[in-house]
Amino acid sequence: MKEKKGRREDMDQAVERRGGSDPFQRLLGLMFKAHPWHGVSIGEEAPDVVTAYIEIVPTDTVKYEVDKSSGFLKVDRPQRFSNHCPVYYGLIPQTYSGCQVADIFAKRARRKDMVGDGDPLDICVLSEKSIPHSDILLTALPIGGLSLADGGEADDKIIAVMRDDAVYGNFTDVAQCPAALLDRLQHYFLTYKSAPGSTHHKVKITSVYGREEAQKVIRAGHADYCAKYPELSSLWPKKL
Repeated sequence: MKEKKGRREDMDQAVERRGGSDPFQRLLGLMFKAHPWHGVSIGEEAPDVVTAYIEIVPTDTVKYEVDKSSGFLKVDRPQRFSNHCPVYYGLIPQTYSGCQVADIFAKRARRKDMVGDGDPLDICVLSEKSIPHSDILLTALPIGGLSLADGGEADDKIIAVMRDDAVYGNFTDVAQCPAALLDRLQHYFLTYKSAPGSTHHKVKITSVYGREEAQKVIRAGHADYCAKYPELSSLWPKKL
């Protein structure tokens, strides 16, 4: 009984955070599932600790992504080749790749005329646990990122570890990751959009960066989100 009561209290606290002092938003939070991009908090401890919504797990042979309008997980496309995403992959709620994210990318990569890709920030989460399906939330600690350019668009891939993970949970920087895992992750992103027989690849990884840069990108992503969706300000953390 105490365990059930504790879960109910945790749920009530989560609803209060989503609804704030607005009774209408609190009612919506009680009655309906939150949109994973807009209705879920980035996390009160962001950018040190963030919420991650997982869209793809390593066993998936289909690429899923959130439908931005409805919030449902949709089929984007079947994977064309046998390579699977080697980590848990998804988005950071309440972030947006806009002008501030693009400016940081441009300075880091020394490239001009970059724009954000107009999507939530992507996140790759390392864990030794086997999670069988996506459409879940987990708590992650950012440790770095991939500086990925998709044509002229900034498409950063934040790298994180699942909090309290037995193998990766103590990692504090991407430099601690096994080189083979980083190689597989980079290979996946360099090839997952390739058409059969294509020799032209517009995706390029300009660098791998560490924890401090990842935190800077997350702050910029949340700032871009706040500028894009000011009407949702009551749902944001008080301070980031």
